[in-house]
Amino acid sequence: MDKSSLIGRVHRALVNFVETGPSGLCAELVHTVCLKGMRTGMDILAMIITPQTPPSPLCDNDIKMFVSPKDRLDFYRKEIHSEADNLSARTNAYLTAQSFLVIAYASSMANTNAEWGPIFTLIVPPMLALFGILSSINAWPGIHAACDIIDHWHRKQTDLLNCEPATGPVYDDAPLFSSWESTYQGQSKALMFSKRTPWLFSGFWAFLGIFALVIQLL
Repeated sequence: MDKSSLIGRVHRALVNFVETGPSGLCAELVHTVCLKGMRTGMDILAMIITPQTPPSPLCDNDIKMFVSPKDRLDFYRKEIHSEADNLSARTNAYLTAQSFLVIAYASSMANTNAEWGPIFTLIVPPMLALFGILSSINAWPGIHAACDIIDHWHRKQTDLLNCEPATGPVYDDAPLFSSWESTYQGQSKALMFSKRTPWLFSGFWAFLGIFALVIQLL
């Protein structure tokens, strides 16, 4: 089949598409492929199935998560900042709940009703103290987990700073990270308040519960 005859058949296929719809076009194209020969048909099918230009393999820079030490340091700082925000939110929620329990305890202890006041002050304050202890026990795992995650990323940051001591000159001729900031001791002191708060409130509530029972029973 010469070139002009092939062009004519394609033209007739387009006309059939306008007149009869997609079925006429498909039939005409199949007939043209058959007349062109099996080899040409296989070449067309190969062009449809396999692309002309295969995708290029990924470069090493695209596969690497951290290209430079600065990228790794930025990642560590973001993780520390995120976990510090979580720890702050959990600690604030815990302290808010404890403050409302203290107000409720003080109000219940000040009950002076002549009929049911003694029974109320005998039951409600110890129950509030027990609830305060249970809430402290439940809050401790979340606070402790956040502190452990912060310690983990801070250790990796410290190791990175020890491996890459050159941070460049600064305007005040002082190191970018001091020895106190780059050691585990400074970070542990910063987390000491959040770690000790649940245990301090547990002891506080235990004392208030015993106190409420003693003054009512003696």
